[in-house]
Amino acid sequence: MNSTRRHFLSRNALGISSLALASLLKDDGLLGATLKPNLEQKTFDLSAKDPQQEPQAKAMISMFMGGGPSHLELLDPKPMLHKYAGKDFPHAKDLKFDSVGQASAVMMPSAYAFEKCGESGTEISELLPNLKTIVDDVTVIRSMTLPDIRNHVAGMRALTTGRGQAGWPSLGSWLTYGLGSETNNLPSFVALIVGNNPPGSPFWDARHLPSIYQGTVVREKSPRIMNLTPPAHLKGPAQAKQLNTLGKLNQLHLKDHPGENDLAARIASYELAARMQTSATDALDLSKETPATRKLYGLDDKNTKQLAEACILARRLVERGVRFVQIWNYAWDMHENITASIKSRTANVDQPCAALVKDLKSRGMLDSTIVQWGGEMGRLPVIQDRGAGKKPGRDHNTEGFSIWMAGGGIKKGHVHGATDEFGHRAVDQPVTQHDFHATILKQFGLNPQKLAYQQNAQSVALVEMEKGKAVDGILA
Repeated sequence: MNSTRRHFLSRNALGISSLALASLLKDDGLLGATLKPNLEQKTFDLSAKDPQQEPQAKAMISMFMGGGPSHLELLDPKPMLHKYAGKDFPHAKDLKFDSVGQASAVMMPSAYAFEKCGESGTEISELLPNLKTIVDDVTVIRSMTLPDIRNHVAGMRALTTGRGQAGWPSLGSWLTYGLGSETNNLPSFVALIVGNNPPGSPFWDARHLPSIYQGTVVREKSPRIMNLTPPAHLKGPAQAKQLNTLGKLNQLHLKDHPGENDLAARIASYELAARMQTSATDALDLSKETPATRKLYGLDDKNTKQLAEACILARRLVERGVRFVQIWNYAWDMHENITASIKSRTANVDQPCAALVKDLKSRGMLDSTIVQWGGEMGRLPVIQDRGAGKKPGRDHNTEGFSIWMAGGGIKKGHVHGATDEFGHRAVDQPVTQHDFHATILKQFGLNPQKLAYQQNAQSVALVEMEKGKAVDGILA
């Protein structure tokens, strides 16, 4: 059939106009470059990398108090709770409970007094006498908030990975991916577990990132690092000979399978483990600490021994070039008898945690080391009723809670933000997990919007685009 001019144009107008548009865009320099596949195989290792901008910190110690330390008993005084003690919360419909069956609207003040401390005048609870002695080195953030999160596991995920859902890389993994390691003989990222693993763990996983960036677990009991020490019959020359042969075989295998990042990561992990047999043993040996240091942390006191060990180990690891150490102490979920429980818990942790800041400062390390203390939530300003004969506790509160930070370019003697008059919600300068992470990355010289990993054509980042920004108000 003969095609008329009209039929031709109607059938091919889209193609012709597209060609014309492409030509015009090219002439104007507006046509994007053709996307070409990246044929070069990427390799990943722990070698030190230059930061993207001027850093203020090179290491971080996070003391994660899992379970939800009550800001109302510790860091955020609320006189209005005393004024209205026993009365119903005026905005009861806005309260969100984890334990709905035990919920109430009856307001409960803290049984503990606050006082202004140091030259800064920051108000701190009587439960934290040692924190009072370092308050002029600390920023207290009273406006932490995790929108749309209610429970512990989601909260811990949010503060370690940026998301409440499972399956995302942790903060320590991102720092290691972005900056590498300052030591060849120790892992760059260590998780120190006090007591039992927190529910929902591991929170030290690399997930999308190559496994070389995941955290190494250090336990309370011996062996502190599992499967590190060889059997007696393999120690010395016998092991060295085996490792040398294994190394050659691994490299041949890797050459035949280029671009297999997980394989390369496993090989690098095995090689690091061999080097750690000597260096980790030294780093984890607390017998070398002086009597003065042991006394400072309360290492020989049964009440403070657990956290003292963890805090000293964290300092020893950072001293030797470890980038990120996270201490996990899941012991703060106080739905019942909070008045007695929190007194007991703070007696265990206050001295060692404050001692860590003092110790880092005396060694000239605090200026380059961020120290952070806090959990994934606070507690509600109302009573949680556990039933007849039970003393009241407090339910979860992720809408407003407190943490403290020191070192690594963080302001000294400063209070940031505020919750409402009852301590329920962050109302002044709220800080989300995204803001918190953006701040940490900035202090390490990393751009939160540029630190990303490409996997299967997907860009994965700790701070999702447009979701968080650095909290400049807490930076010196």
